Amino acid sequence: MLVAAVVATLGLAGCGQRGEPEAAAPEPPSQPTTTSTAQEASTPKRTVPAQTATEASVQSATPEKPGMCRSGQLRLSLGRGDAGAGTHWRPLRFTNKSDEPCVLHGFPGVSYVAGDDGHQVGAAAYRDGEKGPAVTLKPGETAHAPVGFTQIRNFDVAACQPTPVRGLRIYPPQETKALFLENPGTGCANPDLDGHQLKVQTIKPGAGM
Repeated sequence: MLVAAVVATLGLAGCGQRGEPEAAAPEPPSQPTTTSTAQEASTPKRTVPAQTATEASVQSATPEKPGMCRSGQLRLSLGRGDAGAGTHWRPLRFTNKSDEPCVLHGFPGVSYVAGDDGHQVGAAAYRDGEKGPAVTLKPGETAHAPVGFTQIRNFDVAACQPTPVRGLRIYPPQETKALFLENPGTGCANPDLDGHQLKVQTIKPGAGM
């Protein structure tokens, strides 16, 4: 009977352990995610350097490219020049009378004019030679274009149709506003002469002869 009681007691104890659910193992405490924060901290931010005061002042002080000389910026005059082979060459001078530099490039337009209305006499000057490089005129500086005045007596009188002239109408290169330069004389009214009563060469540095 004692043995049976012991066996019964052990059986009840085993049944009791198998019938109770086992307690779930506690989950480890969650750890805060630090990967993205660490990556952001380790990755340097790209920044655009601010423009320094020196760079800004240098850029603002960079001069602009001078523009073409306008008629209002120029003063005209004629040098004495020299004569040869029936043509008298004289420097047509352009002086920058403005406060800013400007550029002359190419051939000026030149023609005789007469009368109170300033009408053109004969053909405009023939462009002699090739177009030269641009010439920059600082305030007060002078450039010139050689102009050839053909002696009127070299032409047949009937073909020339000699006409008194008051002077010259001048168009600076790439300009549409004309200037007048007084230079009384005689020109040929016929625009279809067998030859050129006026010739002009490209603008050159300096005052010429």
